[in-house]
Amino acid sequence: MSAAQTQPLLKEHVRKEWVDYNGHMNDAAYALVFSKAVDQLMIELGMDETFRKQYQYSIYTLETHLCYLAEAHLDEILTITVQLLNSDAKRLHVFFTMENKYGKRLATSEQMLMGIDMERGRPAPFPPSISTHVQNLAKIDEKKEKPKEAGRSIQIPSPR
Repeated sequence: MSAAQTQPLLKEHVRKEWVDYNGHMNDAAYALVFSKAVDQLMIELGMDETFRKQYQYSIYTLETHLCYLAEAHLDEILTITVQLLNSDAKRLHVFFTMENKYGKRLATSEQMLMGIDMERGRPAPFPPSISTHVQNLAKIDEKKEKPKEAGRSIQIPSPR
């Protein structure tokens, strides 16, 4: 695990159904693993199934930027960590990193997440208990270096 990361948020392994015709994990499977990491982050923030049902509150993913850095192969152990880059009353700007058991970075996923009032189907501020967890995470992550892939855009460079 790199120095900029904390404890693993999620551990997974590359499943047979995730391996494609190129012999490595399919791009959609990377997205699936990062989606599972969002689910785990919600639990870590106190937003488990019981909370979601009781408060009719959840988190939606607004935007994702995935960078594929190296191939993952069948049965390879995957470790996902998260860094909170920024937040406000109802949004989280997070950065997930996927590494193998040797600490090699395989992929990253930068995401914008939004708190949602499920009854109204509208964005809403985090409930106080969730907001406290977000503030605690922000304190942990505020001194970490911004990952080099964060804030990137997709473009074809102009010819020189």
